[in-house]
Formats: sequence, C-alpha cells, structure tokens
Amino acid sequence: MAEPIQFPDIELYRGWGEPMRTECTIHGLELLEGAIPEGLEGTLYKVGADRQYPSGRDDDIFIDGEGMIHMFRFEDGQVDYVNRWVRTTRYEMQREAKRKLFGRYRNRYTNDPEVDNSVSMGTANTTAMFHAGHLYALKEDDLPYEIDPDTLETIRRTDMNGQIGSACFTAHPKVDPVTDELLGFSYQARGDGTKDIVFYVFDAGGRKINEVEFEMPYAGMVHDFAVTDEWAVFPFFPMMTDMEKVKAGGAYFEYHPDKPTHVALVPRYGKAEDIRWFEGPNATAGHMMNAVRVGNKVMLDVCYYEGNCFEFFPTPSGDVAPMVPPFLTRLTFDLGRNAKEYEVERLLNVPVEMPRTDDRYQGRPYRHGYCIARSPDGSSGTGHVNMETGEISIWRPGEGDMVQECQFVPRSASSPEGDGWLLIPVNRVSRNRSDLAILDAQNVAAGPVALLKLPFKVRATFHGTWVPKHARETGRYEYGLAGAA
Repeated sequence: MAEPIQFPDIELYRGWGEPMRTECTIHGLELLEGAIPEGLEGTLYKVGADRQYPSGRDDDIFIDGEGMIHMFRFEDGQVDYVNRWVRTTRYEMQREAKRKLFGRYRNRYTNDPEVDNSVSMGTANTTAMFHAGHLYALKEDDLPYEIDPDTLETIRRTDMNGQIGSACFTAHPKVDPVTDELLGFSYQARGDGTKDIVFYVFDAGGRKINEVEFEMPYAGMVHDFAVTDEWAVFPFFPMMTDMEKVKAGGAYFEYHPDKPTHVALVPRYGKAEDIRWFEGPNATAGHMMNAVRVGNKVMLDVCYYEGNCFEFFPTPSGDVAPMVPPFLTRLTFDLGRNAKEYEVERLLNVPVEMPRTDDRYQGRPYRHGYCIARSPDGSSGTGHVNMETGEISIWRPGEGDMVQECQFVPRSASSPEGDGWLLIPVNRVSRNRSDLAILDAQNVAAGPVALLKLPFKVRATFHGTWVPKHARETGRYEYGLAGAA
C-alpha cells in the first residue's frame, strides 16, 4: 500500500508556496481588460519548480522541485494556456514509487537507498530554450530535456546528438536570435565537486563549432554568464561545493564571505590559452543582464549582491550569512592593461532581480533593460531601466501582488530596440490565482495594454523564452537589428 501524501505545515508550502501539482489545458484565456496587440503571434514558454511529492525533510528550498513547463500560445487574437510536468528520470522514478525518492537539493548522498548513485537528479525546472527547431527544458546539473513545442510532452533527455560531452548543460544559455547561434556551458562538468568547466558554441543548425574547456578556481556555482561579440564572461563568485560535507549530508553549496571573486573572459571563438583572468571583491550574483565590448573594455551588467545571495546556503562554519539586496551593477574589465583588477560601479539604487533585455541586443550595445523591482512590503513590479540615464520606471500590479520574470517581444522582426511588448506572469496573491499582463515595453508605468486571467495560480516560473510563429514553423528566428530606439 502506498503511503499517504501529506505536505508538512512549513512556510515553504504555505500560501502562494502551496504546491500546484496540476496539469491543465485552457483554450482561450479570459481577457480582463484591454486588447491583445495585433500581430502578436507566437508562444511564450516558461519553466518553474513544483512539488510532485513531499520529502519529509525540513531543509527543502524553493528552487528545488520537479520541472513544470508552461505555454502561452498567442494565435488568432486569443491566448491558450497549457502546462505539463517534465518527465525527467527523477520524476518517472518517483511516479512509479508513488513517493519522494530524492533528498536534499543536489545531494545524492541523501537520496532514498533504492536510488542508484548514477541516476541523474536533474529536475529540468529552470529555463525553456528554443534552438534550431527544438524546444528544451533545462536545469544546470543535468543534460537538456527535449519537449514537444505543441503538446509539451517530454521527448527525451539529450546530449545534442553526442555533442555535449560533459555531465550537464547550463540553465542560462544565450540564443542569439540574429545569428541563430547557441552559446552555453557546463560547470562541474565531469561530475559533482569537480572544477571543470566547458564553454560551447553551436551554429544555426545546431552543429557545435567551438568548445573551450578550462578549470575554475574552485568547485563553485556558475548559474549564469554573459557574452559579447568576442568574449564569454564567466564570474566565479565564492559559492563553493565541499564534497566531504556533501557526503555527510550537508548543503551542496557554501558561501565563503572571506574569498574574492574571480572572472574569466573566454574568447567566443578562441582557445583556453587565450582566456583573460581578473579578480575582485567578495560578492555573489545569480543573473546577468548583458555584457558589451567597447574597444579594449568589456562591461558586465549584473544583479550584484555585496554579500550572500542565497540565504539557504550556509557559510563553512554552518552559520547563515544574511541575504543582502541586489543592485544593478557594472563590472568593467580593461583588456588593454595587464592589471587583473576590475572596476565595480552601481548603476541603480533600487533592488532588482531577474534582468532581461531585448534578446536581439544580448552582447551588443543596448539602451533598454527590464527587471523585477522589489518593494519593502514584499510586493514587486516590472521595471524598465534606461541604461543611458539610469532612470527606472515601474509598473506595480497591486499591494501584496508580485510579478514573475518578464519576456520581451519585438513589435516586428526588425523593429528598433525596445519597441515591443513585455509578457509578465502576475501573482495575484490575495486572490490565489494568476494573470498574464502585456505591457508596452517603452511605457511600462502606464500599466497593461491587455490583462488575461488564469483561474488558478501559476505558483512559480523562473525563466523562459518567446518563440515567434514563423520561428516555430521554420526553426529560425530571422530577426534583424534596426539600431537603438
């Protein structure tokens, strides 16, 4: 007889955190206000974490949980919604057992005894990626899972036809919608606690055209990276893995408040011997907004924590370093000098996270940035940052309500930078359901041009991608650049 399913009464599972655990299809979301912009045709894919079964542990964290992929399809003036579990190895094993088999976050030494140590723990819960006609769900400690772009059924776990030789692939790839190149990486590439990292470049057809393998300063976390026309920027913040503590059942990462930050600039089409190394102050970060090369200088714009960004990962002594707010910050690396230090300049004094741009301008000079702007009352809004003036304008959905990460959609394939729409899942916390808001990307403070209702809550999505109708049909984005707006 299977054991009863009972989630513990802890903060993680209360209120908005209560697991969704539901697959559903809605043909035509209700339009609450405004009008869906004419010509907005395509699909927004988002991935997040949900709870398949309770773990019975008190050290669960919100970034863990089984992958759930969400689809908002814009077609013929309506929006359909579909969500499905990603059928990972982990998900299928637990479904068969009818209970939780996997233990502490990324710690295979806390798994149920019936789980072999060779089994992948990946959840595919972080990012949706579309490239060369294929849709994937990603988590950085596993290989990608290919997903059917129409039904959301899981097709397979894939190493891109044998082209990814590492144990895993990033949850923050960069798909250049102008060149149709895919840039990604693997950290702890040879397994848990290793210092190997591999950088990959794939062409528009999905063929690997460059691979650079090198060693990190320590076995750390590299959640995100950034690219320019010539460089890939890898910050190594002091969030490290101690395998002895992991084997004893401890946290997979520890924050080291006394260690510096290291940054590697890896040539986009070059070799490991051409990497440029830099060193800077103690800090952490999860997400990069963009990077740009101007002459001999590379500028990285990042949501920068002058301390710890993950309160659930302890220090080596076992203490919890208080989480500090993130501020949009520019790190400048001067390739024309032999010095290894870099400049740190705060760009914005409003705490922000989950930064996005007009994807066509990733790695290129840009004026428009978008982010989640936090409020002291716990609510949040979507912010538009003018990167030239430092001004920010914010749309807030209402007291106590929160926004999830936005997705920029160009008005047309070659419209100027920032000319388009922001698609934003909204947490209507007081009503225990969600909305999908559509904002004018250059006038976010004016509020939604359209608001669509979901009759239930979309508990959590982390990152996603927009796939225009023509790209879904042809496998290519066919975007162009029209200069800054």
